[in-house]
Order: sequence, then C-alpha cells, then structure tokens
Amino acid sequence: MSGNHDDAVISRQVRLLESLLEDKGIVGGETVDEVIDGFLAGASPVNGAKVVARAWTDPAFKERLLADGSAAVAELGFSAGGVQPQRLRVAENTEDVHNMIVCTLCSCYPLRLLGPSPGWYKSEAYRSRVVREPRAVLGEFGVALPDDVKVTVWDSSAETRYMVLPRRPAGTGNLSEADLASLITRNGLIGTALV
Repeated sequence: MSGNHDDAVISRQVRLLESLLEDKGIVGGETVDEVIDGFLAGASPVNGAKVVARAWTDPAFKERLLADGSAAVAELGFSAGGVQPQRLRVAENTEDVHNMIVCTLCSCYPLRLLGPSPGWYKSEAYRSRVVREPRAVLGEFGVALPDDVKVTVWDSSAETRYMVLPRRPAGTGNLSEADLASLITRNGLIGTALV
C-alpha cells in the first residue's frame, strides 16, 4: 500500500491551511505547532497494546471493552479521542472471524490508542481495496487466513472509531500483562497483522 501521492496532497493542503490562518492573523505558526504537539502527546500504539493486554488477562474488563469500548479504555486513562469525543467500538478476532478497520472517507481511527496513522492507512489504495478485497489486502501484509475464517471490515467515521482485539497467541499463559503488551503492534490493532 503506497500512500506517497495521498500524503503529498494532504501535506500541501495542511500547509495551505496553516498559511491562510497565519496570513489572516487568526493564529501564528508556533501556536499551530503547539496545538499539534499537544494533540499528539501521549498518542501511541503502546496505549492500545496495554488495553489489549488487559483484556487478555482480565475477562471482566474484556467484556466491558467489547460492550462499551469508550468506557472501558477510560478506566485505563485512555480515549479514542480526537478534537471531539468519539465512540470506540472494539472488534474481537476469534477462530472464525478476523476484523480489519478502515476509514473509507479519509483516515479516521483511534489516534490516542494507535498513534498517528501509517501512510498506507490514509492511502486511496487501502481505503478503497480493503472493503472490496480484504483477503488480497491481508495477503499483501503477509497474512493468510484459512478460507473458513470470515473477514469483517469496520468503517470508522467522525463519530465512531474502531480497534481490533487480536487473538491472544497460544503459549502466552505465563506472560505478564506488560510482556503481553510488548507482543502487540499497531498493525495488529488495525487488523492487518496477526499477533
């Protein structure tokens, strides 16, 4: 998935908007940088990994996470968050179902839990193909699933963000929550990788 063209277009649009805000005297460049830095502070896939590790070790938390992701991650001090509050829904991978997330309109996803989105996630290629041919896209990421595993693609929006709860790897029953968290990648939380 290559998002270089899309990234260049988005970068030009952002620079144009920043210039307009500065030229009109609405906000200075330093203020824009401070707002962006503040917005991104603490946004990391490490946060999502901690949520998953807790769900793997605490069945009651997992139940709450699947029922109301927003409330459950708040218990750990996190949010799906952006500028406005969003609802978080968590899709659990099982033996029979594999989940993936996308935002077909832009690149919405739970920034605070997954960190800044990768370039391929924002690309037109990923956004359009994952809904039409999710198995082919998974194959490009090196993920081959048995034919009897259903692949479900969840489309994020301005109001609702999604995160995947990957399957806990076999043989990890003796690992601590911190050790489990270290196994989880951002791509696993998006659904384009297995853990």
